[in-house]
Amino acid sequence: MNRGDYVERLEKVVKQLLIPLKNIPFNLVIEVLSGKRIIPFDLRNKDDLKILECLKKAAVIAGKNVNRTGILRPRPNEVGNDIEPFVKAALKQAGYKSETPLTKGGDKKSAGYPDIAFTDHLKRINYLECKTYNKSNIATTQRSFYLSPSDEFKVTHDAHHFVISYEIFVGGRRNGNNIYRCKAWKILSIENLEVDVKFEFNSDNRRLYARDLILADGDL
Repeated sequence: MNRGDYVERLEKVVKQLLIPLKNIPFNLVIEVLSGKRIIPFDLRNKDDLKILECLKKAAVIAGKNVNRTGILRPRPNEVGNDIEPFVKAALKQAGYKSETPLTKGGDKKSAGYPDIAFTDHLKRINYLECKTYNKSNIATTQRSFYLSPSDEFKVTHDAHHFVISYEIFVGGRRNGNNIYRCKAWKILSIENLEVDVKFEFNSDNRRLYARDLILADGDL
């Protein structure tokens, strides 16, 4: 193969890699990344219904506690992380042990999916992600759910996968920040969620600031 043909074939491969994959079943993504299965939620199962009742109770408790204090942030996309400790505390108050999920190496890791692992009445691990939304964009195509592959992935059990999401609104201003409060809540079971994959190219500081790339530098 001559160099021209090789370069042409390589260009085709790269272009194919850049085509986003659409509507991939989330349960398959979890199984590929972790080797663990998403347990479907069953509305006819009394134990699953008991978990739902606990989650509903926790949703109300956490939302009321958020409204009591308010969450100060300049932008709404930062509020989801601040709601997480309220939900953890509310789950404990509702009777379930909750914590930051452990990685397969046994370390607690706060960044990345999922936010919370909680133990139900049958001593089973369940996973819970915390989200926020506002009424004006809930039916749009704005991206709101993210999962990145990791060597220290936090899904280590066959489990239910839930999302708890709060409708937030600005209830005032304080010290240059908005005061966010909750108006409503939703609990989702996401085994049937469809997700997309969009590839990206990235580098790191060592390669970006390599000596042979620098045209000029200086001190101030």
